[in-house]
Amino acid sequence: MAHVAPHTDFAPLIVAPTERVFVLTGAGISAESGIKTFRDVNGLWEEFRVEDVASPEGWRKDPTLVWRFYSDRRAQAKTCLPNPAHEALAQVEARLGERLFLCTQNVDPLHERAGSKRAVHMHGELFKSRCEDDACDVPPFEDAGEYRGDAALPRCRCGARIRPHIVWFGEVPFDLEAIGDALLGSALFVTVGSSGSVYPAAGFVRAARATGARTVYVGPERPENASAFDECRLGNATAVLPTLFA
Repeated sequence: MAHVAPHTDFAPLIVAPTERVFVLTGAGISAESGIKTFRDVNGLWEEFRVEDVASPEGWRKDPTLVWRFYSDRRAQAKTCLPNPAHEALAQVEARLGERLFLCTQNVDPLHERAGSKRAVHMHGELFKSRCEDDACDVPPFEDAGEYRGDAALPRCRCGARIRPHIVWFGEVPFDLEAIGDALLGSALFVTVGSSGSVYPAAGFVRAARATGARTVYVGPERPENASAFDECRLGNATAVLPTLFA
């Protein structure tokens, strides 16, 4: 049974010199920088149906609407800065190096802007695009463009349309093999700001715990998968992360 309490009730986490750490971040960490989340009152889905803007079916039906949605997200993300939680994780990476595996459900670049070098974006990256044709040999590329209107739809050199480099509902997240290997080898698993409702990420804690890892949750509210954690440290990421690790 998880120990659920305010973060001030817990001691800092100690990582032994040879131990590996897996950190999963969710929407909560970026919300504190002003990035809109899906579930807020003024969240991303307020004006759109998820089926219309975040699914392969929506893309086939109306790519102009999809690009307007992601262009608006790009415009908003350009105004946001990393917060102390992002910066704290970048500092942990600087100390632990490859012993830290940072996996994020977020598509924004705030981990990188804070200094993280190895963040794995399992749901894709907002400022990248790729060809919609999986057989095309053009790799995903950096792209901060904003495309609004039929005439603005970008095209690949092969003639197919360019789509956001985002994992939509019904698609397989990126880097699952590397994520699975990292979960198996970690002595400490930490989730920050994830509701515990979106799979497969919500199941990572059970995979880590099955191998004997200590499991810790950080967030302002008890997550849906709280029972899988040893500890739920309640508090905003910006308050908890700077002193989470000894």
